[in-house]
Amino acid sequence: MNGTNELEEQSMSSSPTPAQASQAPSGASVMSEQAEKQSEAPHAAPTASEESRIVLEPLKSKSGHDLASIAVGNEYEVRPENKEIASRAKMPVQHKRQHSELTSGRRAGAGWSQSKIRMAPLNVPLQRRLQTAVVLMHTLSIAGGLTIFLLLCTIPLLWPILLPYLIYVLLSNAGASGDLSHRSDRWRYSKIWSLFASYFPARLHRTVELEPTRKYVFGYHPHGIISHGAFAAFATEALGFHQLFPGITNTLLTLDTNFRIPLYRDYALRMGLASVSRESCENILSKGGPNGEGMGRAITIVVGGARESLDAKPGTLRLVLKRRKGFVKLAIRAGADLVPCLAFGENDVYEQVDSTAHPYLHRFQLLVKKFAGFTVPLFHARGIFNYDVGMMPYRRPINVVVGRPIEILQSKTPDPAYVDQIHQRYQDELLRIWDEWKDTFARQRLGELEIVE
Repeated sequence: MNGTNELEEQSMSSSPTPAQASQAPSGASVMSEQAEKQSEAPHAAPTASEESRIVLEPLKSKSGHDLASIAVGNEYEVRPENKEIASRAKMPVQHKRQHSELTSGRRAGAGWSQSKIRMAPLNVPLQRRLQTAVVLMHTLSIAGGLTIFLLLCTIPLLWPILLPYLIYVLLSNAGASGDLSHRSDRWRYSKIWSLFASYFPARLHRTVELEPTRKYVFGYHPHGIISHGAFAAFATEALGFHQLFPGITNTLLTLDTNFRIPLYRDYALRMGLASVSRESCENILSKGGPNGEGMGRAITIVVGGARESLDAKPGTLRLVLKRRKGFVKLAIRAGADLVPCLAFGENDVYEQVDSTAHPYLHRFQLLVKKFAGFTVPLFHARGIFNYDVGMMPYRRPINVVVGRPIEILQSKTPDPAYVDQIHQRYQDELLRIWDEWKDTFARQRLGELEIVE
C-alpha cells in the first residue's frame, strides 16, 4: 500500500497498493521451498470462541514482557518442513527372457517430473483455495477495477451512467475529507478477511494497551512489496484490532491517486482507507471521537514508502527512516502520540530482482519514483496452481508487533530540536522491538535491522 510526495516536507508513505510494489530473488529465502508446499496441507479451522478471545501469548521477550493477541487455531502454528520428494527419470530398462531381450526407450514425461516448477496437488482443501482466491482478489484489485470499468465503457447504453460517475470520482474529496462516511464496519468485519489473514498467516500483537482518550499516529515498518500485513492488521478486523485496542478508530492511509481510480476507490473507501496527504491526515485527527476533535482516532502510515519497497528482500530488514521526519511533525501539530509498529515477515512473502546486480534497472526504478510518486519493482513469488512462478505471495508468517506509544506535546510550529528528539526516540523503540522479538519471529534472518537514508 507509497506516496511520500503527498505530504509537504514530510517524507511519508502510503499503505500498500497492489500495482505499486515488488521484490527480489534471494538465494537464501527465509522459508524453504518445501515449507511452501507443506502449507497446502489441510489445517484445523479456529472455533468462534478462539477467534474472539484475547490471550497472552506463551512468548516472552528478553526483558520478560508478554504479547497480547487474538486466540487462533493451530492453523497459525509453524510446522516442520517436509522432506524433499525428488522424482527421477529411470534409465532405459532391458527386459531379459530365456531366448530374447527387449531394450526400452526413454520414459515419457521424465523431464516434466524433474521440472523446477512444482505444481500444487489437486486435493487441496477448499478453505485453502478460498484463501488463495481472496488474496488474489486483493492483489489485483486496482488492475481488476480499472479493467472492469474500461469494459463497461465499451457498452454505449451505460455511458449516461458512467460519465457522471467518472466526473464524480475525479472531483470527489472523500479520500481526504476525514469524515470516514464511506467506511463500512460490516465489510471490514467480513469473514473473507479472515481467509485473507490466515493465508500467510498474519497476526497482530499488542505490547501495551492504548488509552482511547488520545490520538495516535501508527508508523508501519517495513513497506515490503504490497504491505499485506498492514492491510490485514489495520484495514480489516481479521486480526482483532478493536479487541486489542478498544475505543480507537484506526485508518490506513494510501496514495491520493488511488481515489481517482474508478471502482477501486469505492472498494478502498469501504475498507476505511484514506489519502496520505497532509490535508487528509489533519482532517482525520481533528474530527470525530467523543469530543468531536479526533480523540480516539488513529492513522497508520507506511513510513518507508515506495523507496523502501526496493530494499524488500527475504531475511533482511532495511528501513528508510533517517531523513523521514514529516510524520513526526504531523504528530506534533495534531498532538497525536507516535506508535511504532514492526512487521516481522513482511519482506519474506515476495522476492524481487536484486538491485545491486542490476544497477541500471535500479536507477530507472528510482527515476520512476521521483516523477510518478511510486516505484515499479520487479517481483515474483508463487502462482495459483504452482509454488515457484507467479505474483501470489508466499505462505509465510507475518507478525505485526505494536510497540509502546511515544507521548507528544502538541505545537502548531514544531521546534526542529524537539522533532529530532522524538524521531530518535521513535527509532530507539523500533530497535527495542526488533531486539526483543527477533529471536521469536525472525529466527532465520540473514542480518540485523538497518535504518538507512
